[in-house]
Amino acid sequence: MTPARTHRRARAAAALALTSALALSACGGGGAGGGAAAGAGTIVVGISADPTQMLPWTVTSKQAIQVLSQVYSTLLDTGQNSEPVAGLADLPEVSDDGLTYTFTLKKGVTFTDGSALDSADVKHTFETIMDPASKATSASYFASVKAVEAPDPQTVVVTLETPDASFPSGLTGTNAAIVPSDADAASLEKTPVGSGPYAWEKRTPNQSITLKRNDSYFKGKPGAAHLEFRVIPDEQSMVSALRTGSVDVTVFDNPVTARTAGTGKVKSTAVDSLSYHVLQLRAASPALKDVNTRLAIQCAVSRQEVIDSAALGAGEVTGPITSPEYRSDPAAQPCPEQDLAKAKDYLAKAGKANGFTLELMTSQGLYSTAVDEAQAIQAQLKKIGIEVKVQSLDSGQYVDRWLAGDFDAAIALNGGSADPNTMYARYFTSTGSFQKVAGFSTPALDGLFAKGVAETDPEARKQVYGEVSKTLVDDAAWVWLFTPKLFLVADTSVKNLEARTDAGLSELWKASNG
Repeated sequence: MTPARTHRRARAAAALALTSALALSACGGGGAGGGAAAGAGTIVVGISADPTQMLPWTVTSKQAIQVLSQVYSTLLDTGQNSEPVAGLADLPEVSDDGLTYTFTLKKGVTFTDGSALDSADVKHTFETIMDPASKATSASYFASVKAVEAPDPQTVVVTLETPDASFPSGLTGTNAAIVPSDADAASLEKTPVGSGPYAWEKRTPNQSITLKRNDSYFKGKPGAAHLEFRVIPDEQSMVSALRTGSVDVTVFDNPVTARTAGTGKVKSTAVDSLSYHVLQLRAASPALKDVNTRLAIQCAVSRQEVIDSAALGAGEVTGPITSPEYRSDPAAQPCPEQDLAKAKDYLAKAGKANGFTLELMTSQGLYSTAVDEAQAIQAQLKKIGIEVKVQSLDSGQYVDRWLAGDFDAAIALNGGSADPNTMYARYFTSTGSFQKVAGFSTPALDGLFAKGVAETDPEARKQVYGEVSKTLVDDAAWVWLFTPKLFLVADTSVKNLEARTDAGLSELWKASNG
C-alpha cells in the first residue's frame, strides 16, 4: 500500500458518504421491510440466525456467507453446474506444466468505497489467506501455492509448487473473496468493504443487517436499492412474515414448512444440494480414538430413519462425496443399513461391550433439523448401550466450539463442492485448515489427496477420490447421513430470482421486487 493509495481511498470514502447522505435526504428516508419495503426497492431476506462472522476468509455459517456473498466478489465465480467461470478475472491461462496460472482482471472494477480494485488487492488477499496467523478456513485451497505476483495492475500470476487440478474451484467461494489491501482485519470485521453488488450500510445485532446497492457493480446494476437480512429464528414466525409480506425471500430445509409457506403469493421451489448432514466423530478425542468404537456407531445408525424422522423425508442417503461427477456410493461402507448385532460386536472389540457415554453437540438456529437429528441419533445409539448426552447450543456457541474442535461428536451441516479436494482436503489432511474440527487424518489420506490434485485425467481422479471415500467410511471418520432438499421460498413479486444448487444467493443481485 502506498500513501497515494491511502489518500485516494479516504477521499473516495468521504465522497461516497456525502453522496449517500444527500440521496437519503432527497428520498425522505423510506422505511425498510414490509409492504412499504417493496415500494422502496428493498428485498428482505429472512435468515434464522444472526451472522456474527464478517471476515470472508474465516466465515463458516451459511447466514454469514449469504450476507457476505452480496458484499464481496471472487476472482472466479460458479456456473449453473457449480463449475468455475469468469468473475473478477477471466478464466486463467495455465502453463503446459500446470504450475503457472495467469489471471487478467476486468478493467474499471472498484470497491464500494470508490477505490480501484487491482492486482495488489488480489495478492494481498491470497497472501493473507496463506498466512497461518489469519486462521483462514480457505488456507487449504492455497496449499500448493508457491508465490503470488502482481506484475501490473490488471495481471495476477500464481505459481504452484505442484500441479493442482482443484485450484480454480477454491477461488470461487466467499472464503476467497477479494478484500482491499489497505484495510485491516479489525476494520473489515466491523464494516466489510468489497466489490460486490451491495455495500454495507448498517447492522442491528440479533435483528438485521442492511446493505445498499452498489451502482458501480462490475456485472451490472443490481435490481433492488437495498437488501435487508432480517433475523427470525422461529420457522413459524418466518412463515407468517412471508405471508404478510414483511419478508420477501428465505430458504427452508423443512419440506412441511416450505409447503405451508408456499401458498397464495408465496412460491416454494425445491433445489438439489451438494451440502451434507453428518454425524462428526472426532477420532482425536479419547472417547472415539478406537476405530471399532466409531464403526459401532456407524453400524448402529439408520440414515434413512434420520431422514424420515428429522428431515421429514426431504433428503437422500449419502456417502462422503456429493458432487455428481465424483459421487460416493452411499452403500459402500461397513454397514450400509443399520446392523445392531454388528454394532455390538464392534463395541466388544473396543472393550466397551456394556456401552459408554458420548457427548453430542448440536445447534439451535443454524438449520431447522439439527436438534431432531441429534435426538434421532440419541435414540438409535441407546439400542447398543451408548448413552448420548445432547448439548444443544445457540449458533454462536456452536460455531466457536466447532472451530476449536472442542467436542467429541457433533451434528453438522457442511457445505459441498463440485471438486472433492476443495470439499475435504481442509478437513482430512494433516495440514488442513479444518483438521482440528475433523480430528482425523492419516499419511495414506495425505498421499491420496496429493495424488488427486496432481491428476488431470477425470477418470483417474474418480478412482483416487473413490479411494478417499472408502478410507473415510472404512475408518468411520464420520457418519455421513444425507444430502438435503432445500427450498427457496419467495414472494411472487420478486422477479429474476435464480434457484441455484444449495439455494445459494450469489445471484440475488439480479432480483427485483418492482
